[in-house]
Order: sequence, then structure tokens, then C-alpha cells
Amino acid sequence: MVVDLNADVGEGFAGDSVLVELVTSVNVACGFHAGDAQTMREVCAAAVAAGAAIGAHVSYRDREGFGRRALPVDAATVAAEAAEQIEALQAAAAATGGRVAYVKPHGALYHCASNDPDCADALVAAAAGAGSGPLAVLGFPGSALLARARNAGLLAVEEGFADRAYSADGTLVARSEPGSMLAADAAARQAVALAEARQGGGVRSICIHGDSADAPAIAARVRAALVAAQIELRAFT
Repeated sequence: MVVDLNADVGEGFAGDSVLVELVTSVNVACGFHAGDAQTMREVCAAAVAAGAAIGAHVSYRDREGFGRRALPVDAATVAAEAAEQIEALQAAAAATGGRVAYVKPHGALYHCASNDPDCADALVAAAAGAGSGPLAVLGFPGSALLARARNAGLLAVEEGFADRAYSADGTLVARSEPGSMLAADAAARQAVALAEARQGGGVRSICIHGDSADAPAIAARVRAALVAAQIELRAFT
């Protein structure tokens, strides 16, 4: 059984150097919700050294709201801004001997692309038109984003979340709700359950958020639990 373990990095929180060593793919903030050119280069260099795949964590242009606010942005703007972010990360990756392999939207853009076909199409267009060749797309299972990516001939990868609580209907519990974020032991148990469900067509990649002081400890616990369950960790790209 094989699964990818990804983490959000480059967002200005301590622990990135630890996370990069523990996961197999890194979602790098591209400057719109967090990060900058120097941060992108540093994280890409660390990812290359660790053998982790590099993904563009594209967002609405919303540093003030950390990309978690739903903004009234049209599809053409989403496509152009996603392409701009991918290009910036590609330059950073190339400077460190790496390459960008996939795209994952962040925060409110992730949720919009999951449900809005026009937004999904915009992100797929940016991924398909990337300068170094088409990129894979990482998103929520059953989402409009993954459906549109498959229709465009891109590698579409289903993602689950180790450290986020799920509702009974399979959606994520809103961050504003109590218990929406899981502690290390609960995250580890959920990660193993998600990985084992892979045999029945479940998620191919499991995410750990990097925007907390506990992120490295959660990642270490999740990785250890997956390895103990004899689940191979490997990037999907």
C-alpha cells in the first residue's frame, strides 16, 4: 500500500525544515497568501535535498486574510493569478535544481474550486499551461477541480486530511467549529484510516497543515503511525 504525505510550507511558521524531512511532497506558498521569493527558494532547496516533490500552493491575493476569505474574483483573474504564482515558484525551484510537479489551491480558493466549475476550469488552465509542461492537480475527492483536471488529461490526485475533523457527510468541519483540528494521536489514527481506505479507491495523498506550532510533532506522529502500519510513503509525482 502506497500513499503520499504532504504538508503546507513556506507560510512563515516555524517547523518547515522538520516538515520537509518528514513528508514526501510540500505545498509551497507562492506569495499571495504567505511567503516570498526568498522563502520559496529556501523551501525548494530543502525539498530538493530531502527528495520531496514540490507543489504550488496557489491562493487568492489575500495576505491579510491568509487566503481564507472567499473573494469575489472572476475565473479569468483566478487563472492569471494562479499562473503568476506557478511561474514564481518554478523560478525558485529551478534556481535550486528542482521542479514544480503539481498545483494545490489554498484555503478559500480550494473550497471554491471544489464546488465551482468555472473556478476549477481556471486552475486547470493554469496547471495545463505551466511553462515546464502540464502539472498534476491535488484536490478534494469528488470535487469539480479533480473532475475538470481529469477531463483535461491531467493527473488528478485525491487528498485527505490527517489533522482536520470530518463531518458525517465526508466534508471537513469548518475551522470556526470546536474540534475542527485534531491533535497528534487523533491525526495519526485518521491518517492510517485514510491510507487503508486507499485499497477501496480512497485518497492518494494525506495532508498535514503547517500553520501551527504543533505541526512538526503531528507530522512525526502521523509518519510513524503510517510506517508502523506498513504503508509506504511515496510522492504521487
